[in-house]
Amino acid sequence: MNLAKVLIIYTGGTIGMIKNVKTGALEAFDFENLKKYVPELSRFDITIEAIAFEPVDSANISPKLWITLVSTIEQNYQKFDGFVILHGTDTMAYSASALSFLLENIQKPVIFTGSQLPIGTLRTDGKENLITAIEIAGAQENNKPLVPEVAICFQNRLFRGNRTRKYNAEYFDAFESPNYSELAEIGISIKYNKKTINYSPHTKPVRFHKKINENIILLKIFPGMSTKFLKAILNTEGLKGIVLETYGAGNAPTEEWFADFLKNAKDKKISILNVSQCNAGSVNLGLYETSRIFLDLNIISGKDITTEAAVAKMMFLFAQGFSNEQVEYYLSQNIAGEISI
Repeated sequence: MNLAKVLIIYTGGTIGMIKNVKTGALEAFDFENLKKYVPELSRFDITIEAIAFEPVDSANISPKLWITLVSTIEQNYQKFDGFVILHGTDTMAYSASALSFLLENIQKPVIFTGSQLPIGTLRTDGKENLITAIEIAGAQENNKPLVPEVAICFQNRLFRGNRTRKYNAEYFDAFESPNYSELAEIGISIKYNKKTINYSPHTKPVRFHKKINENIILLKIFPGMSTKFLKAILNTEGLKGIVLETYGAGNAPTEEWFADFLKNAKDKKISILNVSQCNAGSVNLGLYETSRIFLDLNIISGKDITTEAAVAKMMFLFAQGFSNEQVEYYLSQNIAGEISI
């Protein structure tokens, strides 16, 4: 029997830390000793190999790491049936969203996981998360992967990567997917929700994109916004796009100063994507009078996309050499399962 092969890629984060018994400080452990801390790995009917990057704290993640991950997966794509990426939780949803776009037409599992407690501690959630992520990355049916997409596995749940956001810093169930159903529920057995997993027939080969355009900004609307601040944003050199977090179903102030901000952005060819500040729900332009200005100026509705996915998508699209019109068209379309159809 040919065993599935899974590559673990360690980028950093709490899951890869152990406590120094002398100093009490958390330190990155030697990844070669992984089986010492998770001896259950030797019982898998899966061939496991590992690559360790220089550890990066989740708060220091940048698009440079995303490109390194894409390159690493490309170099090993033919050798492995699935990939598990160990990553800090704070920015995991951003990285998973980015890879969902950068790995176009992906046909193998790329499963992100991590932990709230270091894997070397007694009550760690890291062991269970890691074991389950490896099992999912190697799971096949009729010689085809059961989850051929980028996903996040955390605390007995599997979510689509670009539908996920971190919402809890205190408990083990750190992530949620408010606008899209789970890909799998993990209990005594793993129950795959095949209706939610992307099994689209892939008529084109996977493309490994290695360019990101960081000339965008995330702007959250709040009462008392400074008009000087908004003018300064529009004067930012090289600015290509704004992910604009609005109230509720896409609502914003109706005052003239805000309308002028939007008009000036349009005049400068700066694309604006309207996303909701709410964890769940969707932008519905025109539902209230306070969102009609966006319709009048043809501002793009992000529908039910997460902020994390919106940021990654905009960075990805502006790096493809598209015209502004093309970028704005694709921002309004579902291209990697990030928007409900």
